Amino acid sequence: MTERAQLQQARRLVVKIGSALLTNDGEGLDVPALGRWVDQMAALMQAGVELVVVSSGAVAEGMSRLGWTRRPQQAHELQAAAAVGQMGLVQTWEAQFKRHGIHTAQILLTHDDLSDRKRYLNGRSTLRALLELGVVPIVNENDTVVTDEIRFGDNDTLGALVANVVEADGLIILTDQLGLFDKDPRKHSDATLVNECFASNRDLDSMAGSSAGAVGRGGYADQASRGAVSGTLRGLHGDCGRAHRQCSGASARTRSARDAFIAGAGPCSGSQAVAGQSSANPGYFSD
Repeated sequence: MTERAQLQQARRLVVKIGSALLTNDGEGLDVPALGRWVDQMAALMQAGVELVVVSSGAVAEGMSRLGWTRRPQQAHELQAAAAVGQMGLVQTWEAQFKRHGIHTAQILLTHDDLSDRKRYLNGRSTLRALLELGVVPIVNENDTVVTDEIRFGDNDTLGALVANVVEADGLIILTDQLGLFDKDPRKHSDATLVNECFASNRDLDSMAGSSAGAVGRGGYADQASRGAVSGTLRGLHGDCGRAHRQCSGASARTRSARDAFIAGAGPCSGSQAVAGQSSANPGYFSD
């Protein structure tokens, strides 16, 4: 059985949707499109699939509500936009799922929440309880309190880590591109669509660029590397934009959940002693 066929049998999925899709490239929340995705997710739930949604869009929605046309550079302005936009974002998700009689729950996380083992386990217990209750967790980064030191970097990273937390069978990353290409198709007309690949393939690093839209902070380098961060799940990466095209790209399960927690915990810090001398080593521990 192929990886794609196995993914079709998944019973628990994490779906990540980016800002460009949710906000129609910054023009406020695209409620009709969001409603169509909810219709499809509700159908999956009727078929017995448990779902977690990792939703970008808080900053972009806040920018729209505040009348800003460009993403601010100052941290406090970004955090203010996130606080304003998160209200509209969760209200919209709740209203759309309510049409199907499905409850949602807001989950805001920082990297500290998933790198501390106790908080990680507490979060996992809460998410599992919500799934058992038939509730759809709507997960986003807690932008109002996050700093550069504890930022995930993008919600593709968050999606991969949340998939590890809930031990999902698959991670679906929805984007405004057709899928993963061997180079950025926005810059290279000869780019070729990669139909299937594995997270352990180091060629992904050279394939990916780091560009992102005006309202997001992700990009090809982020999206191509998320499977390598998680390394535990099958995933699809592709366009579910206006035409609902077929997604593409797959990665295979390679690690235990605990190994994935360690891999995604972020940089270590501390000191080491050699022959009676101690030296600070903030980036890593060496053997």
